[in-house]
Amino acid sequence: MTSKLSQTEAIEALLTLMANLRDPQNGCSWDRKQTLSSLTRHTLEEVYEVIDAIDQGNPEKICDELGDLLFQVVFYARIAQEQGWFDLKDVAEAITQKLLHRHPHIFPDGTLGSFGQATSLTAEEVERNWEKIKNAERVREAQGRSVSVMDDVATSMPALDRAVKLQKRAASVGFDWSSAGGVITKLDEEVIELKEAVSSGNEKQQHHELGDLLFTCVNLARHLGLDPDASLRDANKRFESRFKFIEQTAARSDKGLAECDAKLLDQWWQDAKAQKN
Repeated sequence: MTSKLSQTEAIEALLTLMANLRDPQNGCSWDRKQTLSSLTRHTLEEVYEVIDAIDQGNPEKICDELGDLLFQVVFYARIAQEQGWFDLKDVAEAITQKLLHRHPHIFPDGTLGSFGQATSLTAEEVERNWEKIKNAERVREAQGRSVSVMDDVATSMPALDRAVKLQKRAASVGFDWSSAGGVITKLDEEVIELKEAVSSGNEKQQHHELGDLLFTCVNLARHLGLDPDASLRDANKRFESRFKFIEQTAARSDKGLAECDAKLLDQWWQDAKAQKN
């Protein structure tokens, strides 16, 4: 992909386009009526589309979807600018300063000019330091008020992602399992407790124990260095692919799935697994 515009010119063109779309007299009626709140669902859609493009490994599609996501950021900044709150420049400056502060191993004196000194920190050590720095920021921003490491973990996050973040916050102050082995033992305990809840017929208790089991699964993924969301998405793909195999097999046999007994369906499922998909 080639462009005749410089990076600065491309950003300026996007900002001009956004201003035109929001122009009170000649702008687009849909864009003019949007608010910070109304945009949020569109932003979530764009994030998922970026992830899909990355999963597909299509560079052109990734670029296209990242453009859509960038437009969302520009849109938010434009609405805020109209309210007199901040603009895109303020957003860029704020994140730059935040990242300079949170990467002292790369920028020793907190400026771009101090870059260039090699660091021996591992990725894991960097992540632990990151959480310590963020904890210190929360205390400083609280200005004497009661503060928790759990503060500002967005409740609107998908439950799986929020579980990871809550666990990382707890681990940043030493509240964590020492190894994956301890989590596996806990996982076995949670399975037993869920079985007991199922046997009791207590729906509220089943809800509670299932949540504990899922939360522990997330903890295990974290200790194994795995992304639970990515693992679940891959499991979804495998299930979808195998189920389609069963559907196709049934169609070749001139049968509907509802006509097939459990034994036959299981055989086809094992055949699907043998396809290594």
